[in-house]
Amino acid sequence: MNLRRIRAVALKEWKETTRDRLFLGLAFLMPVLWMIVFGYGLVMDVENIPLAVLDHDHSSMSRDYIYRFMQSRYFSYRGHVAETRDLDRLLAETKIRAALIVPERFQEQLAAGEPVSVQTFLDGTFPLHTDIAKGYIIAINQAFSEDLVSEYVSRMRGVSRDEARRVVRPIAVETRYLYNEEVRSTWSMVPALLMFTLMLASPLLTALGVVREKETGSIYNIYSSTLSRGEFLAGKLLPYIAISLVNVWVLWLMAVVIFHVPFKGNLLFFFSASVFFILCTTGVGLLISLLVQTQMAALIITMVVALVPTFLFSGLLVPVASLSRGAQFQAHLFPAMYYTNIVRGSFLKGVDSSIMWPDVGALAIFAAVIGFIAYRLFTKRPKA
Repeated sequence: MNLRRIRAVALKEWKETTRDRLFLGLAFLMPVLWMIVFGYGLVMDVENIPLAVLDHDHSSMSRDYIYRFMQSRYFSYRGHVAETRDLDRLLAETKIRAALIVPERFQEQLAAGEPVSVQTFLDGTFPLHTDIAKGYIIAINQAFSEDLVSEYVSRMRGVSRDEARRVVRPIAVETRYLYNEEVRSTWSMVPALLMFTLMLASPLLTALGVVREKETGSIYNIYSSTLSRGEFLAGKLLPYIAISLVNVWVLWLMAVVIFHVPFKGNLLFFFSASVFFILCTTGVGLLISLLVQTQMAALIITMVVALVPTFLFSGLLVPVASLSRGAQFQAHLFPAMYYTNIVRGSFLKGVDSSIMWPDVGALAIFAAVIGFIAYRLFTKRPKA
């Protein structure tokens, strides 16, 4: 392979890219816009659930009970109502998603040691969010009940409140969250969105750039030149690899500066692994460009090939370990899963090549296989 020829093809491709302002904007602005849109849009945290209350008791204890919901970051208090039908209307209009009805004699029954039933309404439109909200309500009720029992034991035995709490709850569960200490979905989603953005942008740019020559007819100059297949493919890919590398830096900065995701890993390892992933994604775009004749076809096929598997099998939304065996098998057939492990491991766990080498090795194999297939598919004889 002649490096001067590769450089000439790469320079020509770069000039074509910079000459088309729309394509240039697509190359650098599209990943940024996707990162912003999905970074702020794909928030999985269930917080600030709109809540309204109907208090039939109006006692100090019922107010203390309701206040526990009001001060929780998981609920957003929207006021009291006078009747049950008001709650029904607010739920139907989606102005609230949760409602509490505190019964009469709430304080009196609790003071007498009698059980009390507090009615709770939850909007079940979003089952996952509803189930999580139910867990919040159960936890608040459990904490309120333990405080009441602890107060009773403290008063009856003449011990401190802390001692009474240990008696009431002899087994205490202390939960420690590793890697994502604040349990923020943003910290998990944004690194994976870096993978998602590259998985869409890199092959799309490569496919459109190569197919553009077919539509304009300039590809026939390549057919009649002395360029070898390898020189042409290498020269074509280099500008898009360079653009993708710049996008990796930009997306990394956005994750750290804008979304405040901590980066605990090794930068050199992270960007080295990113090179292998970019070779895979640009290679996918090259394969698509060799199979289609128009930019519209390249656009549609790239979106289907890159978007669907990335959403379903990369671990972006659902851990791969939670998928069925068939889905797990499919996940291992796409490079997105391996790079997702790398970006999350680098950002949140601080792991390096000593742990992530199988994923890096898999990306290297994918890049080599995709490059070999593209080389075999490309021919300097135009299709009839």
